[in-house]
Amino acid sequence: MTVTFLHGDVMETLRTLPADHFDCVVTSPPYWGLRDYGVEGQIGLEPTLGEHLDVMVRVFEAVKRVLKPAGTLWINYGDCYATSPNGRSAADTKAAGNDDRTFRDKPFSTVGPVYAPDHEKGDRRGGDCKQRTHDNGNEQHKGRIVAGGTLKPKDLCMVPNRLAIASQDAGWWVRSEIIWGKPNPMPDSSGRYRPSTAHEKIFMLVKSEDYFYDSEAVRQKTAGTTGPRLAQNRELQTGSFRANGGTKTNGAMKAVGDAETRLLRNYEPAPVEVWPMATQSFSEAHFATFPPELVERCLKAGCPKGGTVLDPFGGAGTTGLVADRMQLDCTLIDLNPEYVEMAKRRLANDGGLFFNAAESANA
Repeated sequence: MTVTFLHGDVMETLRTLPADHFDCVVTSPPYWGLRDYGVEGQIGLEPTLGEHLDVMVRVFEAVKRVLKPAGTLWINYGDCYATSPNGRSAADTKAAGNDDRTFRDKPFSTVGPVYAPDHEKGDRRGGDCKQRTHDNGNEQHKGRIVAGGTLKPKDLCMVPNRLAIASQDAGWWVRSEIIWGKPNPMPDSSGRYRPSTAHEKIFMLVKSEDYFYDSEAVRQKTAGTTGPRLAQNRELQTGSFRANGGTKTNGAMKAVGDAETRLLRNYEPAPVEVWPMATQSFSEAHFATFPPELVERCLKAGCPKGGTVLDPFGGAGTTGLVADRMQLDCTLIDLNPEYVEMAKRRLANDGGLFFNAAESANA
C-alpha cells in the first residue's frame, strides 16, 4: 500500500487534493493553547477560543471537499481548563517529553472572553471590537463576545463539544460522541479539588445521511452474563406480539444477535476493552501519540476494504502506520518538516512498507 507524506500548510495542501477522494479521515488536530511548536502558520495558538474554532471549522470544510459523500470523519480532541501560564515555557515542556495530550502548560493565557469572529468591519454585532484578546495584550480583535462567553479561571473550556457543535452548524452530521478512557493517565494534582481527567473525546462526523459504517467489523465480545439475560428475555417474550414479528420488534435483542458478540458502543467501562486504551509514547516524539488501537477501530468501522485514508494533521504518523498495516492507502499532511521526517522513519522501521514520499508545493 502507499503512504503519501505532504509537507505544507493544511489549508493550502488540501486545496491541491482531488474532491470526493478519501473514504475515511482520522485525525487529532493541534489542541488549543497547548504549546508553541515554533513553526510559522501553526494552528492552536489563536489568541481566543472563538478564533481557534473558526480556524478549525474552515479546515474541516476543506476536509469535507476531499471526503467522499459516504465518507466518515473521526476527530480526537482533548479539553482543557482556562488558566494562565504556570511559569514553564513551551520549550521546557517540549524538552521534558512527558506530555499526555492534555493542557498542562500554557504558552499563553486562556482566561477571558470567547469571541465569535466576525471579519466584517463595522458589523453592528461588534465587528470592529477593540477589546483585549484574553489576558495576552491589547491587540484589536474583530469579533463579538458570545452570550455568556467568558472563560473564568479554572473553567472547563468544553473545546471538543464546542468544535462538534460548530461543525454541526457548518453542515456536518454528528453521529457519535465517543469516550477514549485512559487507564494510564498522567498524575493530576487537581484531583484534590475535582475528579482527575482520564479521558478524551472522539467525534464521528459524516457529510451526508448515507455513509459507510461496517458494524460487523467492530463487533465486541459480550460479557459473561449476556447469554443468560438474552435467554430470559426470549423466554419471557415467547408468544408475544414482539416475539412473533410485530411492528415493535425487540431492538436490543436484534442488535446483539447472539450471546457471543454485540455491536460496538461509544464507551464501555473497564475491564471490558472497548474504548479504554492506554496512551502510547513514541521515542522520537515529545508527546504521547494516540494509540494505534484507537485508529484501527475507527478505520475498521469507517473505511471500506481497499479504501483511502487521510490525516490532515499527520504528526508522528500513527494513522499512516495503522492504515499501512491494514493495507489501506493513506495521505498524511503536516506543517512541521521535523514531524514529516519523523513519521517517515517510523513507518519505514515498521517494516514491509512501500510508500511514496511527496513534498507539497506549499511547503
